[in-house]
Amino acid sequence: MKKTKTPRTTLAPGLAKVLKRLHYPLEVILLCVRWYVAYSLSLRNLEEMMDERGIAVDHSTVYRWVRKLLPLFEKTFRKHKLPVGKSWRMDESYIRIKGEWKYLYRAVDKAGDTIDFLLRARRDKVAARRFFEKAIAHNGAPETVTIDKSGSNLAALNAVNADRETPIKVRQIKYLNNIVEQDHRAIKRRTRPMLGFKDFHSARVILGGIEVMHMIRKGQMKCMGKDPLSASRQFYSLVM
Repeated sequence: MKKTKTPRTTLAPGLAKVLKRLHYPLEVILLCVRWYVAYSLSLRNLEEMMDERGIAVDHSTVYRWVRKLLPLFEKTFRKHKLPVGKSWRMDESYIRIKGEWKYLYRAVDKAGDTIDFLLRARRDKVAARRFFEKAIAHNGAPETVTIDKSGSNLAALNAVNADRETPIKVRQIKYLNNIVEQDHRAIKRRTRPMLGFKDFHSARVILGGIEVMHMIRKGQMKCMGKDPLSASRQFYSLVM
């Protein structure tokens, strides 16, 4: 197997500790983790693909790598995420976990760049407000937020505005939200081969990795150096 090139060789804080119990070459681990969040592949697909390359790795082992490493990728990516616009489009999408529908809150700016995301068990005012608070904490406050006709989303924004000197302008215009609804499809396309998540925590971790890869592809990562890096090298640079 040809080794995957990475831009740096120093491991990110926390990665060395995790790798102590993962008894495989680093390039194999990182390749499997990236492919899982970047492409429409199941864990068993990855097991077969590695076997074709002469590497015996069980799909359950790949799953453990994914669960352990993706939080490190997401944490580091947030430090290098480029600023987003002040006009937000917010909506929620459905995610199946253990046979039940849960809710992935997401927002993009008018250019289509991802602002933030949050998986919640319920679709209500509390969940929507928690999403807005998280998004504002990480990205600063927007000037305008466009939502659909959801009463819970409107109530959440009204609650956020109640604590602000300068209120956020709220628009409930469905057609303006087409951009975020279209963006949901990229996430749905990746989760479809998974046939549902096993538990809420795993879903939150894996969705975070998928969102990170999606943002990297959209050019939302601040890269060091003069030469632009490919999406794959940007992903690896988060831990190397």
